[in-house]
Amino acid sequence: EDLTPERLAEIIEHYEGGKGASVTPGPQNGRTGSEPAGGLTTLTSEKAILKSTREREAKAAAKAARDAAQAAAPADPAPAAAPAKLAAVETPKATPAKTAAAKPAKPSLEDKNRPAGIDRPVAVDDLKLISGVGPKIEGILHSLGIFTFAQVASWKKAEREWVDGYLSFHGRIDRDDWVKQAKALAKGGVAEYIRVFGKKPV
Repeated sequence: EDLTPERLAEIIEHYEGGKGASVTPGPQNGRTGSEPAGGLTTLTSEKAILKSTREREAKAAAKAARDAAQAAAPADPAPAAAPAKLAAVETPKATPAKTAAAKPAKPSLEDKNRPAGIDRPVAVDDLKLISGVGPKIEGILHSLGIFTFAQVASWKKAEREWVDGYLSFHGRIDRDDWVKQAKALAKGGVAEYIRVFGKKPV
């Protein structure tokens, strides 16, 4: 850039005229270096360089923190599942009410299927000879007006079911066959019972 067309023409003339030794080697415009004429204009301050570097690092760190926060954000809604667990735990509380409701109600004394009772007779049969009847059950039967084998022997299905429900026997009257036992005892006492069942009444 320091060799102009005019200067080049002068150099050629010198060489053609045998005066090539007079041509000064090197730059032809008097410059001896490539730095700017007014001195350095970049990297003039170490403090400025450090400040610029720190600012870039701070911005990069802030961006990384924001990115990390955004990546973690979707995990926050997880606690919303807690109410479902609570509801699952509370549900079984209704079970006892259902169990209580399932228990059959005791038959009413005014029910049409209640066996007809009688006043206490002079001669009362020993109802405890019927298998399944103890002192307590005999007392309840007496309170219902049942005092004789003949009464028990005459019970129809609906009447047996009423007494069974009243005593909470769950089918025991039919399982023990109270009617058949009562018929044998009413017909011939213990002897007839032994003949029919092959054993003494318990």
